Amino acid sequence: MAMLSKEIFQKADYFPPTIGIEKFSLWFYQLTTLLLFIFLFFYDVNFDNTLSYIGLGLYILGMILYFKSVYDFSKPEGTQFSKYGLYKISRNPMYVSFFIYFLGISLILNSWIYFITLIILQISVHFLIL
Repeated sequence: MAMLSKEIFQKADYFPPTIGIEKFSLWFYQLTTLLLFIFLFFYDVNFDNTLSYIGLGLYILGMILYFKSVYDFSKPEGTQFSKYGLYKISRNPMYVSFFIYFLGISLILNSWIYFITLIILQISVHFLIL
């Protein structure tokens, strides 16, 4: 992101102070994100069913949407939040793309534990967004 715009990188780096349920949600968000990455070291990837291929498609789609949302974020209109590209559709397309990305991984791994961890992550993200 810093390669696209240093100002936007500083803006993206800012995280407002958390209070109340936001503190709890931030803690869960960080923990579940870490778990989603650690789980990858303990699973085998086998493309032996249709869900694995659907998961691969979602994984690729999530990556594309993430890079597009970062690009769109770097093109704000004045001092306002970006209303360009994916930000016309969603206020938080980076979080949506993370969800699609991790959902794809859960289908590739065929893991309920991974999926449940992803749902906990999304619940914590919901409260962070609020």
